[in-house]
Amino acid sequence: MKLLSRKATCNSHGQDSSYFLGWQKYEKNPYHEIENPNGIIQMGLAENQLSFDLLESWIENNPDAAGFKRDGQSIFRELALFQDYHGLPDFKKALAEFMSEVRGNKVSFDPEKLVLAAGATSANETLMFCLAEPGDAFLLPTPYYPGFDRDLKWRTGVEIVPIHCHSKNNFWITESALEEAYQSAQKQNLRVKGVLVTNPSNPLGTTLTRDELNLLFTFITAKQIHLISDEIYSGTVFSSPDFVSAMEILTDEKYSMDTEVWNRVHIVYSLSKDLGLPGFRVGAIYSNDDVVVAAATKMSSFGLVSSQTQYLLAKMLSDEKFCKNYIVENKKRLKQQQEMLISGLQAAGIRCLKSNAGLFCWVDMSHLLSSKTFDAEMDLWKKIVYDVGLNISPGSSCHCSEPGWFRVCFANMSAETLNLAIQRLKSFVQSTAGDTRINSQRIHQSPKNSRRRSLTKWVFRLSSDGREPDER
Repeated sequence: MKLLSRKATCNSHGQDSSYFLGWQKYEKNPYHEIENPNGIIQMGLAENQLSFDLLESWIENNPDAAGFKRDGQSIFRELALFQDYHGLPDFKKALAEFMSEVRGNKVSFDPEKLVLAAGATSANETLMFCLAEPGDAFLLPTPYYPGFDRDLKWRTGVEIVPIHCHSKNNFWITESALEEAYQSAQKQNLRVKGVLVTNPSNPLGTTLTRDELNLLFTFITAKQIHLISDEIYSGTVFSSPDFVSAMEILTDEKYSMDTEVWNRVHIVYSLSKDLGLPGFRVGAIYSNDDVVVAAATKMSSFGLVSSQTQYLLAKMLSDEKFCKNYIVENKKRLKQQQEMLISGLQAAGIRCLKSNAGLFCWVDMSHLLSSKTFDAEMDLWKKIVYDVGLNISPGSSCHCSEPGWFRVCFANMSAETLNLAIQRLKSFVQSTAGDTRINSQRIHQSPKNSRRRSLTKWVFRLSSDGREPDER
């Protein structure tokens, strides 16, 4: 008799992805400017640490909120007791208004249609439970966030079918790609229940165009399926074109009059990226479907947002002046940091996909590959992690169909650390170019001597650190 469940013993969580493995390597040897200056710099984590001072300043100036007081009187006991899993009304109202503010007040949100969740991870999984059965499928444009393999599939049994997008058109979603993905699912005997997009995109750092959104709406209308728009980076859009929410398209008259489509579009949001508060675990689902809202609310009892967190953030998000200033200043800082990374990479001969949002850049290092294969991509990734000391995310972990692309995060570190990371990568590129020229000369001059030197280098590496070369 087996003592553990299949879920406990299966290997479908995705923890062995290079995306997560890079984190593990970083955690064993983290960079610190004083204590460990030669450690690995974390560039695989999409955190926003550029505006903490604004948040800390607000907390300092609002001691009652931080001290769980109302009109100077402690409400600790009130918050410590059980709260309805529908959430605190004041917080849901403040969150709905902040979501509107982030979107330029082009759309509004009804707090009654918001369901709170412990982060976007919980929100996306809850939607899977509400919209699909085990064995059903959702279509996702590639490249996509590696964590979706865990968030959408692991516990729900839902399958992901990729919508293959390509660099030749800047990874835009096309009608042919959508149809090919749909047909692929049918050939696998999978029932397609919807499309999930991240807008702005993780890992591309780009916003969906209005044409792409209209295409998606036409597609889900024709197929009679759902659309989930994960908009957790909506407040990070720092350059044109402006962000267009799925809710903005939905308010168009031709869709708002169609109850079926109106009820099949769902928004996921969180405060993890825009406010830089992933540790607070605040996510939300927004849906016009009353049944989805009711079911998701019941499910939220398995991943509640603490009452203390809701109270503090209700006060913060209700401060209209603070929110307006924060959104503007945060975007300014993100843009400065992104431009620093792009210019540094360009100086090293590395190009990036043109982006206007997010906490990362989608970087093309295909010219550094030994061959145009994903094996070569992994070899390059290992060198960058072990030898260069930078944890970045390989495109293959994001299901990119073209080898050589990497997601590089820039907002989770100071400008000084980012500059060091750029210098490390620049030195690596220069040394790689030098090695290529030397190896080319050796091949022409003396193949036998070249092989002997390579063998000597292999033996030296193995004896000095105990790892075989393919582990580096």
